Amino acid sequence: MYKILKSTPNGIDEFELEQLEKGCWIDIVSPSPEELHEIAAATKIQLDFLTAALDEEEKSRIETEDDQILILVDIPFLRSNKDYDTLPLGIIIAEDFIVTVCLEPNAVVADFSSYNHRFFSTFKKTRFLFQILYKSATLYLKYIRIIIKRTDELEQHLRKSMENSELFNLLDLQKSLTYFTTSLRSNYIVTEKLLRLRSTNQSGHLIKLYEEDEDLLEDVIIEYKQAIEMVEMYSHILNSMMEVFASIISNNLNLVMKFLASVTIILAIPTTIGGLWGMNVPVPMEGNEFGFVTITSIALLISVGTGYWLWKRRMF
Repeated sequence: MYKILKSTPNGIDEFELEQLEKGCWIDIVSPSPEELHEIAAATKIQLDFLTAALDEEEKSRIETEDDQILILVDIPFLRSNKDYDTLPLGIIIAEDFIVTVCLEPNAVVADFSSYNHRFFSTFKKTRFLFQILYKSATLYLKYIRIIIKRTDELEQHLRKSMENSELFNLLDLQKSLTYFTTSLRSNYIVTEKLLRLRSTNQSGHLIKLYEEDEDLLEDVIIEYKQAIEMVEMYSHILNSMMEVFASIISNNLNLVMKFLASVTIILAIPTTIGGLWGMNVPVPMEGNEFGFVTITSIALLISVGTGYWLWKRRMF
């Protein structure tokens, strides 16, 4: 699926592929092979550039080829209400067009809709690129804050009860932060490389940095730095929390085992005495009419004494 959009004085207009004009933005989402070949033929963009973002394991990078440049970054993606992940987003800047490619509909590209047409222009390809990167960075920060809030809520629940579901939720959040950490570091390297392009002639005709664009790119870098610092800090906190709760669970298990061992010892005393006096052989006090009461009393006294001794040794 793809849409071809272009900024106009009245907003954003949508075009067909046959009507492709200079200054258009081609937004590609989960395309079929036939659609990719059609777009490659119409725009003269390399097919490898168009398919790069369709591999979930693709690394963030910048590639330049003739009059085209591919900027590949990882963007945050909410798969479900509790599952955060990252997806590659390919941004291709050609002489006359800008193209975005992604496997799934996402909040980064969706933000540049007809309702926000006043804040971006498909003709200003470099600024549009930086605006997409800035939106990605702010979305990372938004999701990180949501994860932090959910972590605090889970911590409060886990202080009261150690339920498996809450521990699994904590593990899911830890995985999300791990994905974010890797992706943010890669994206930061890409933005720094874009910043270095301003002092070289490489791709200068494709990425033209004006003063406002440089300020926007620096804002992007600052946002990524902040996101990296936050995600690293809370990854350490979450790792520590998992270790602490694992220790608490182990300690609680030890307490239960100590209690059961103590109960077993106490119950073993009357059981042993009863077993000895229940043998089919002569035993002390066998003919005494108070023998049963006496032996039972002795067994109970020994059990109570043993229980008191175990309690003093904090076995309960």
